[in-house]
Amino acid sequence: MMVDVYTNPEKHVVLSNNVKVPILGLGTSHDGGYSHDAVVYALKNCGYRHVDTAKRYGCERYIAQAVKASDVPREEIFLATKCWPTDYGALTTKEAFKGSCQRLGVDYLDMYLLHWPEVRSGVKDRKQLLQETWRTLEVLLDEEQVRVIGVSNFLERHLEMILDECSVTPHVNQCEFHPFNNPKKLRQFCAERNIQFEGYCPLGNGQILSNPQIQEIADQHSRSPAQVLIRWNLQNRVVCIPKSTKEHRVKENFQVFDFVLPDSAMANLEILHNDIHVSWDPNQVP
Repeated sequence: MMVDVYTNPEKHVVLSNNVKVPILGLGTSHDGGYSHDAVVYALKNCGYRHVDTAKRYGCERYIAQAVKASDVPREEIFLATKCWPTDYGALTTKEAFKGSCQRLGVDYLDMYLLHWPEVRSGVKDRKQLLQETWRTLEVLLDEEQVRVIGVSNFLERHLEMILDECSVTPHVNQCEFHPFNNPKKLRQFCAERNIQFEGYCPLGNGQILSNPQIQEIADQHSRSPAQVLIRWNLQNRVVCIPKSTKEHRVKENFQVFDFVLPDSAMANLEILHNDIHVSWDPNQVP
């Protein structure tokens, strides 16, 4: 499986530092539960090689157990987690990073992200703290403790706080992304700076699967609405991390490399954007 994921250009993206990231990964979180069996099945039976989590989700230690149970070599798995704002700061971020590594049972991470552009209450200079925290990630990268560093839920104004002083431009920006939340200006901003856009909630937390236009496209191609939405992500070259605790859904979500949506279907999905957030809204952060 590794050879296909990392050698087939359709199945990975290449970041600004030449690291390859499987374009389709498995999202995990505390929201909706966590399934050990589903993660093992995804790795062992479906071909997933990218797992996304966060300290905030509380399942890092369980993912370590699932990776071990899958018998997939560590070096084949692109493992990503995130630093929560209460851990921002030079010393606290480094400790949080070590804690995530310990819980995940690894001695390095493939990707480490700042989870949110907000900071803990009581901080007077948010920009300074974000820049200090980002410098810590740069040090971890320089020390080869992590291969990719980035951010999550950052809008243009939040990215500019980092870009003003950074030595390393964020490799990735992970945000909510589906046809109803398609931030084209933010995506263009990232593209111009060679920041790979990654999308979570590609299925809109299940809230958009019954949309008539999505269902019609699915029927036309004898696919599920979820497969259509994931395929739309991939054809936009957005890294996609759908979540599911059900093995048959995990398998279905990965069976998207054997069909292509025509331009007409892509265009019909593009016009659905209405800035609906099914997760956090970064617009609420100053």
